[in-house]
Amino acid sequence: MKRNFTRRTMLRGLGVSMALPWMESIPVWGETTSSSAEPQSEAPLRFGVMFAGNGFHRDHFWAKGEGADMEIGQVLEPLDPYKDKLLFIRGLYNAEALKGNIHSSQTGNLLSGAPLSSGGEIRSGTSIDQVLAQQYGHDTKVPSLVLGCEKSNPSVHKNYSMLYSSHISWSSPTTPTPLELYPALAFDRLFQDGAKREEKSVLDAILGDAQDLRRNISQADRRKLDEYLDSVRDVEQRIDRAGKRGEMQGWKPPLAKPNIARPADGIPQDIAEHMKLMCDIMVLGFQTDATRVCTLKLNNDHSSLRFSNLGIDYMIHHLLSHQESEDWLKVNQFFFQQLAYVAKRLSETQEGERTTLDNTMIMFCSSMLAGSQHDATKLPVVILGGGGGKLKTGRTLDYLDQPNRKMCSLYLSLMDKFGIHKDEFGDSNERLADI
Repeated sequence: MKRNFTRRTMLRGLGVSMALPWMESIPVWGETTSSSAEPQSEAPLRFGVMFAGNGFHRDHFWAKGEGADMEIGQVLEPLDPYKDKLLFIRGLYNAEALKGNIHSSQTGNLLSGAPLSSGGEIRSGTSIDQVLAQQYGHDTKVPSLVLGCEKSNPSVHKNYSMLYSSHISWSSPTTPTPLELYPALAFDRLFQDGAKREEKSVLDAILGDAQDLRRNISQADRRKLDEYLDSVRDVEQRIDRAGKRGEMQGWKPPLAKPNIARPADGIPQDIAEHMKLMCDIMVLGFQTDATRVCTLKLNNDHSSLRFSNLGIDYMIHHLLSHQESEDWLKVNQFFFQQLAYVAKRLSETQEGERTTLDNTMIMFCSSMLAGSQHDATKLPVVILGGGGGKLKTGRTLDYLDQPNRKMCSLYLSLMDKFGIHKDEFGDSNERLADI
């Protein structure tokens, strides 16, 4: 008997479930239609946040113009192929981030605009990604995926907890959302069900269901399904290889044979591979509709990462940010290469007349404009993706001299795109013009 597939259909195996990408043969995100003449269901809107701490090179983070004629600074060069999908926003700020100290009090409220508690108390505000997850993520297996590439810092800096520098996503004013640093565990969260299954490939577990599905979809959808399953297999294999190479970027045994116990498997030692895996997991989460909200913190503010992959391992990220050097520019571009990679992957997946990138909004931001000045009066904000046709891109917007230039006004406008209409959020009760 032919199986009926709907939006809630998943490929299933022992202890595993995998949501389907958009396919023309099945109304994946809508209810089953009674007539083929009825319009296809719309793919859902996704929201992503990507964060890099300590700001960027102050002379090379800029954009001007529109569309194909947009000019961009060297920091943003990796995004050149996506200028028509780009919204560059200048001049926004959080008033509360200008109080307290540098770093911690500039980061812990980046996505909420909330006042931060100092001393031993931890208190911020629920961040925009978690507001969306709590009200928009109930239809997906994982309401929100929060990923990181650097461990949290539990210390205190100038009377403010460094947990503020380590977390941009907050589930409640007193609860920073736990970061998933391990690619394998993030992968399992998307696809594994319940109790731990025996060690085997996710694809092997759902192979029978996938073969059943192939018999009931179009030729074009069979190709799409095969490409999708191949991408899942590739991520699985790379996670397995990366987990066997060592623990945490920057750790290298000083001897040919380490004289200490080898750290536990799980986190790639190569920061480039770690970030790429996390980007792939964000893409898979969006492609499979396992989640519609994902926050990826590439590093901490006041970061201790080193970048041997760029030939820059003589100085940690935080100290490197204090100099406007060529090496600092290389690191900035490396971070935006991660955004460009996500954009490329999402743009390769078609969802009806749009791509997954067209149905996504990814906000890339930092806690300050320039690390050399700790300047949080003009926050760097770039949004990539079309927001399901709700966001006009290929533009640069400058709010520096406008009466309303609050980050939380931007968040109110973005939440509107998801059908979440709030009277106020953080320190704002008005939308940002032109969004």
